[in-house]
Amino acid sequence: MKKKLAFVIQRYGLEVNGGAELHCRQLAEHLKEYFDIEILTTCAVDYYTWKNEYREGKTEINGINVIRFPVDFERDKNDFDNYTQKAFASPEDLEIGEQWMKKQGPFSSKLFSHIEEEQDKYDYVIFCTYLYASTYFGMQRVKDKEKIVLIPSAHDEPPIYLKIFNNLFDVASNIIFHTNAEKEFVFKRFGLKNKKHIIAGFGVEFPLGYKNGSKEFMQKHNLNEYVLYAGRIDESKGCKELFEYFFEYRKRKSSNLKLVLIGKQEMQIPESEDIIYLGFVDENEKFDTINGSKLIIIPSQFESLSIILLEAFLCKKPVLVNGKSEVLKNHCISSNGGLWYENKSEFVEECDYLLCNKNHNRLLGEKGYDYVMENYCWRKIVEKFNSILK
Repeated sequence: MKKKLAFVIQRYGLEVNGGAELHCRQLAEHLKEYFDIEILTTCAVDYYTWKNEYREGKTEINGINVIRFPVDFERDKNDFDNYTQKAFASPEDLEIGEQWMKKQGPFSSKLFSHIEEEQDKYDYVIFCTYLYASTYFGMQRVKDKEKIVLIPSAHDEPPIYLKIFNNLFDVASNIIFHTNAEKEFVFKRFGLKNKKHIIAGFGVEFPLGYKNGSKEFMQKHNLNEYVLYAGRIDESKGCKELFEYFFEYRKRKSSNLKLVLIGKQEMQIPESEDIIYLGFVDENEKFDTINGSKLIIIPSQFESLSIILLEAFLCKKPVLVNGKSEVLKNHCISSNGGLWYENKSEFVEECDYLLCNKNHNRLLGEKGYDYVMENYCWRKIVEKFNSILK
């Protein structure tokens, strides 16, 4: 008989393409051959508001049973922002921290009740991401702590220094990290020593039946030479700095280089014929966009893994990343598949180097591909999860 797993995730669906949410969905789909899996999630789609948009109750997505529970209340942005300042100013205050977490959301009393009432039927309850109320309050409802598995997706950011998270990481009997850099940070931050854990990462692969259509994609959008940013277009992802640095590159170098953006827009994009925003694209077009690019730029300094980096390597494309992110920097060092920058001048010179040195560009891409095949193919990821869950 297969062991039964419950994945607890703040939102879940084909329309939900956040890093942790996508990881949860693809992981569940790759593990369903070996385990009986159920997804416990909310009716929310938007993580800013937590508005209930999905229908409450049971459904099935790609062969996985999903149970959705309504969120008790939507997030009040102004109230949350004010309380965030209060919580970060008093990180040791547990009462303020818990109130902040409740306002952060998503808070679903029906979800928490289900975890408490039905926990005996699950062999493991796997909580995805440390940051949200679904994990924080959900973990408290599991009596048998040996059943708890935490996939924290943690990195060095202000919330993780709140004292409320000390107990969260202490209670989790099993922790599954994306990278060694994430593990080292978490162990140091929370003083963990002999905690049972594995470093599993995230598998990447081309969509089923994918054929490289990058030439047709470039013709369709009248593109020649471009670099790519893929992900949420948001200041918190480093996009404001990216635009500034890209314009500096165009100012210093004689080039017709374009910056192509794909993903959900959360901030104003500068009006320029050199910046091309294509909006949300499907998986096939995303890989066409990657394959047509000269390199992929990742300006975020807060990453626990970076799926787009792994997908770039899968396409044998080099990356240029924000060196303030230890995770991204370690990916580049371990793979020899990319370079990193820490200021505007470094960005300009390294971008120019990768664009002008075609042989080195190709070599970095090949090194990145080898790195992904060795560490981030789904077969190996599934083996690692089986090792800790079986």
